[in-house]
Amino acid sequence: MPLIALGLNHLTAPVALRERVAIDADATPPALADLASQPGVDEAMILSTCNRTELYCSVHEGAENAPEQWLHARNQMTPGRLDEFLYRHTGGDAVRHVFRVATGLESMILGEPQILGQVKDAWRAARSANTLHAPMDRLLQNAFAVAKRVRTETQIGTGPVSVAFTAVRLVEQAFADLRESCVLLIGAGDTIELAVRHLIERGVKRLIVANRTVDTAQALVNPVGGYAIALADLPRHLAEADIVISATASREPILDAPMLGEALRQRRRRPMLLIDLAVPRDIDPAAADLPDVFLYTIDDLQQAIDSGRRSREASIREAEAIIDLQVERYLAWRRAAEFDQPLRTYRANAEAQRDEVLARAREMLAHGRDPDEALAYLANTLTGKLLHTPSVRLHEAAEQGDRMLLDAATRLFGNGHDA
Repeated sequence: MPLIALGLNHLTAPVALRERVAIDADATPPALADLASQPGVDEAMILSTCNRTELYCSVHEGAENAPEQWLHARNQMTPGRLDEFLYRHTGGDAVRHVFRVATGLESMILGEPQILGQVKDAWRAARSANTLHAPMDRLLQNAFAVAKRVRTETQIGTGPVSVAFTAVRLVEQAFADLRESCVLLIGAGDTIELAVRHLIERGVKRLIVANRTVDTAQALVNPVGGYAIALADLPRHLAEADIVISATASREPILDAPMLGEALRQRRRRPMLLIDLAVPRDIDPAAADLPDVFLYTIDDLQQAIDSGRRSREASIREAEAIIDLQVERYLAWRRAAEFDQPLRTYRANAEAQRDEVLARAREMLAHGRDPDEALAYLANTLTGKLLHTPSVRLHEAAEQGDRMLLDAATRLFGNGHDA
């Protein structure tokens, strides 16, 4: 049963397309159920982050295009509309891709640790939706073990440059002294929490965290002396911010151009630096046309990230060697599991035939038949039932000159002299 990894990411698709295709946490369970219900799809998992949306599926022969068709239909796109942005891996290449994603080799930030947690969340969601069976569940378990080993045995996870760190470094390079700046952070997830830490380390003058749940934002800023606000209060506080960093899971923009225009009017044209790390985007792209606004999206961080990647090329090679070995081991397990199915079926049939004949022999004894007669019936009937199908198939093979099957039978049944 072919394994397929299909998706698009920051290297193949612009943020405008990624945000359209993204599937948030609330939408994932029904999306999984729908994907798994497509004809020919046996297993399904969905991984959707700010940088990627990927489908992992096991499909029956002939249904290899089912994931693409589902993705186009879900996004109300004509067939083929996404093809130039999609990558597709099958078989061993799909296994390798899963391992590379879990270890951070496919991330915008090489070796970033957040992706492993996101893969685990996707795995838990698929398990809860009952869209995983033994083969893909084993694949994900192996992926977690590979990620742990890569982090333990290579330097790829040493001081990883996170998206949050890169954003703060961009602030320092492109704007002003953080010690004289007010930074407004929107959201309260891992990325914002990391940004808070980096900003504090660099001596930021003032921090404001806005979040849908104020208590969550308050927990972030309490240790550092900032203050928390609700998203609804953003218009009243936006003008205070020299720098805005946003990373939420909102499906709609949180900051639009009119709101920012009013904030700029209140700031008397003092410039604002906006960094939008969200997919879908939190800040209306039209804001880039406003005077005195400098807007960066997550894609704009790529140049700074690439320089860090080049400095860790040796670690990449070490990680890939570990991954290659584990890919072969998983594929060997999968082949063994697939070939074990005929044996399990044959054994189940043999046991059913044994139980049937044994029940008849016991019935004979219960009716006073001679024990030797019952034993003879048991031995002869069971032998006949077990040998019937193999005998028919071997007779057909002999008539058709099927040398491969005859040789396999000789190897399988031996020559009758085995101990």
